[in-house]
Amino acid sequence: MSGPDEPTAAPRSEAPQSEAPRSEPVDLTNCNREPIHIPGSVQPHGALLAVRADGDLTVVQVSANIGEALGHEPAATIGRPLHDVFGRAAAKTVRDVVRTAFDLREASPVDLVLGDGDDLRRYDALLHRVGGQIIIELQAARSARPLSYSVTYARTRQSVLRLNSSRSLTDLYDVVVEEVRRLTGFDRVMVYRFDAEWNGEVVAEAKLDRLNGFHGLHYPATDIPAQARALYERSWLRLIPDVDYRAVPLVPAVNAVTGGPLDLGDAWLRSVSPIHLEYLKNMGVTASMSISLLRDGRLWGLIACHHYSGPHEPGYEICAAAEFLGHLFSLRLVSRENEQTLESTLATREALDRLLAEARSDGAALVDVLTADGTNLADLISCGGVAVAIDGEYRTFGAVPPREALRAAFDALATEGAILACDALPRDVPHLAEHRDVACGILAFRLSGDEGVAWFRPETVRTVDWGGDPHNKELLAREGTGVRLSPRRSFDRWREVVRDRARPWSAHDLAIAGELRQHLLRLVYPPARRGADLARLMQESLLPERLPTIPGFEIEAWYDPAAAGRVGGDWYDAVPMPDGRVAVIVGDVAGHGVAAAGTMAQLRNALRAYVVDLDPADPWPARGVLDRLDRLTAALLPEAIATVVVAVTDPATGLAQVASSGHPPPLLLPAGGEPVVVEMEIAPPVGAWLLGLRSARPRARGAVPDGSGGGLRRLGDFGDFGDFGWTAQVRLAPGDALVLFSDGLTERRTEAPDVGIERLRAHAAGAASAHPDLRSLGDSLFRTCRDPDNDDDATLLLLRRRPTGHP
Repeated sequence: MSGPDEPTAAPRSEAPQSEAPRSEPVDLTNCNREPIHIPGSVQPHGALLAVRADGDLTVVQVSANIGEALGHEPAATIGRPLHDVFGRAAAKTVRDVVRTAFDLREASPVDLVLGDGDDLRRYDALLHRVGGQIIIELQAARSARPLSYSVTYARTRQSVLRLNSSRSLTDLYDVVVEEVRRLTGFDRVMVYRFDAEWNGEVVAEAKLDRLNGFHGLHYPATDIPAQARALYERSWLRLIPDVDYRAVPLVPAVNAVTGGPLDLGDAWLRSVSPIHLEYLKNMGVTASMSISLLRDGRLWGLIACHHYSGPHEPGYEICAAAEFLGHLFSLRLVSRENEQTLESTLATREALDRLLAEARSDGAALVDVLTADGTNLADLISCGGVAVAIDGEYRTFGAVPPREALRAAFDALATEGAILACDALPRDVPHLAEHRDVACGILAFRLSGDEGVAWFRPETVRTVDWGGDPHNKELLAREGTGVRLSPRRSFDRWREVVRDRARPWSAHDLAIAGELRQHLLRLVYPPARRGADLARLMQESLLPERLPTIPGFEIEAWYDPAAAGRVGGDWYDAVPMPDGRVAVIVGDVAGHGVAAAGTMAQLRNALRAYVVDLDPADPWPARGVLDRLDRLTAALLPEAIATVVVAVTDPATGLAQVASSGHPPPLLLPAGGEPVVVEMEIAPPVGAWLLGLRSARPRARGAVPDGSGGGLRRLGDFGDFGDFGWTAQVRLAPGDALVLFSDGLTERRTEAPDVGIERLRAHAAGAASAHPDLRSLGDSLFRTCRDPDNDDDATLLLLRRRPTGHP
């Protein structure tokens, strides 16, 4: 198993560094729980130093083999400034890069000459930041330095030309494995592709003639667990020059800055799981390398390289060139896939246009148009049958299950307004298994109540060739009196017949279904209802599909629209900034309906742009973006009024700078104390000059604990303090959380605003300990504090710094 390291027969997940605890069953799923980013050791083909990100770059932690590179044993380097360890010239080179580089990984490798007198050695230094520290990895330079055109681009020129001239996906696959093998010298190079459920398939390989083939073999999703896939997205290149290496521990074992093990998730030299190494040895692999293939920032697959005739270590410049080819391949892949789908997309678009034109004309009922013998819904999405229920009419085309089975599928799987897509109904709704011959898969949406559209696909029985039995996960080997996990030794082809599955629905299918739903909403409902639905769709489309990953932090959000389907202007966001900080935002536009949703869209997008465009040197970023947003509103949205709170957070330090325009101040949930409302000055709302407030340059004081046991002081009166002269700073220690919310979560008609905020604060005090999981904590806060009779939107966003030592 490989995890974030090199695949085996194809990729295998990394497993525990040590034997599984005796209290747990011996099972390959143990690798899901291993903190693979903190192994506490590195591979020996280089040396590592962790230094404080301070002026002297003081050494905090080193690999035990540092003496081989520097002539200084670990004890003689810890606590010393880098210039004492590297020499002043080399230390200055590193310091200059740290001070000026936007991304240290992009600035690597740094060419360093270390040593004294006649004992001078040249190194490639790879740099990255983690936990308030700079990680420096030293690898001996193999070829002439500094790197030049002749040893970088020229190595890949032929490969680039071949990739550019390929005409199909198959050509692309073949070219990239051939060129990576030519460049790196590995005995076998494969392209390994994930499917929608993270099962993998070897879709191309280039190899020595004497080796058996892996092309066409599949591997189960459990071979590469989610945490390993996350590391593949984080670190794109992985090399193991010798599977028989002896791991080099870090000294000291506990990092003095973090108080725990050093995060090596981005480290080139990070040590590898022993079980992963055992898998490679079982296969006869002696060295390996993997390159991540990404599409739209998400892991698509891997280029997997194996060697069988002893250790194999391509120079760093070779590895970097291979990584470049991997990225270029990913770009070409997206382009070729888009070209292949364009033709079918155009045909679908023509059919949709014809169908909508007929639907808008007078005459036949809409359900009859959608299921007619001519152009109908089956021409939009390939299927075995279609069912449509609109305006009390029910029609079908092709082979469909009974209507009660359709209702049962919706009741079990669907939510209002969402697209339902399932290709394994017998698995997800077992009592519908009897209809697998016509309805093993369903793609559907509701319009409202019992109205909606559904496409069905029958069961597609297929055979899958696996690299070994994917169900045999518990092979045990006795060692003395104990039992430990032993990776399987057989990777022979194992054929499985897959049943109870339909042909999967593609992203294009889902997009067409979503577009059709929007058109039908316009056709079916009167203008008032249509306006409400469109506003809701607009708001739903503008809320983030998923929040970004923030190193060292957890983030979750909740949103509930207004009662009776009324759409307001609430929104939440989390925007990564170019300098590594993240701005978390909650806003609330006054009003409801399309106008409020439209204003929200403009303010949200403008605020995103201002956050991304922030000057890194601006000492008050949260204040600055709200200032610019207010000027935009005054100039271009004169009727708009909104409240907004922004918290610009530095993941490295935990420092959050908070500013608010008329919005309730956030709560701070300390890991080991009572929640408090952040004490801060609150500006008038964005656009508040309409109320005569901005012209006086006022601000209001936020509600804060009154010091008498958890109560709150009321918001103060406005005063003349100058425009945007307020910002609060909160440092989130490990385990601390920041709670941002809209007034729809806390306010009730019969209460003063402070009462609802205090209710949230008081409930958070008990809920934080009762619900250590952030999602369940937010569920509890939302469920308890949200007034079911409130006719306003409600939003909640939680940002928590992970406790020390948690992955």
